Amino acid sequence: MRPEPTVVVAAIIHDGGRILRTRRRPSIRAGGLWEFPGGKVEAGETAAVALEREIREELNIGIRAGAVLCETDTPTAAGVIRLVCMWATLEDAEPVLSTDHDLLEWVDPSSISPEGWCEPDWYAVGLLRSGATPD
Repeated sequence: MRPEPTVVVAAIIHDGGRILRTRRRPSIRAGGLWEFPGGKVEAGETAAVALEREIREELNIGIRAGAVLCETDTPTAAGVIRLVCMWATLEDAEPVLSTDHDLLEWVDPSSISPEGWCEPDWYAVGLLRSGATPD
């Protein structure tokens, strides 16, 4: 019997045609790689509730979770990660600090490539490069 995947949510925070990407601090696993901010879904949480909580904890801002962009499973040394990427809009000012990241950057989604990103995020990056929008 295979263990259940670890469910992780990630926010595709969009604002005026830009999206927020975050670079993991060098001192944590996968340090130096880009990712969309988020974290693990806890028992009893929906993906949307978990995403809003994780962004409050990591970036100290409020967001409103929207539709799911994609859901993918990625095998890792620690087990399978099921990443649920969701569109999100800011409810507060833009974030300036993060507990897990050393750089926060607003980018045009068509200009990003999967190089330098955490592997679970690659599929979402491809969708964004191809023109995926929250509408």
